[in-house]
Amino acid sequence: MHELPVAESILSIVLKHAEEAQATQITDLNIVIGQLASVIDDSVQFYWDILSKDTIAEGAQLHFQRVPTQMLCLDCNHAYKPADGEMACPLCDGVLIKILKGEEFYLDSIEIKTEDEE
Repeated sequence: MHELPVAESILSIVLKHAEEAQATQITDLNIVIGQLASVIDDSVQFYWDILSKDTIAEGAQLHFQRVPTQMLCLDCNHAYKPADGEMACPLCDGVLIKILKGEEFYLDSIEIKTEDEE
């Protein structure tokens, strides 16, 4: 259910930037989500469709890019991509790890139309 406030935040951000750019329509959003982020694409899309109704963002396509998880073993300094939920280092079985990638969640870009383009 935390996808509702996520969709609300995204809508707020895109409407603000679209207004600054004097957009007449928001057509596409490119969203980056790390593999470890607990955000479900379909749920964000569901809430987006409801929240964006009757705004210039209505009908905008959400494009989700997933970032694979990458870990760093702090025992042996080996960077790796964990396999099948295994977090331990595949070289030394160390469990003292740092997440390098996979927790991202951000709006990468917004595509709009302006009066000049219509």
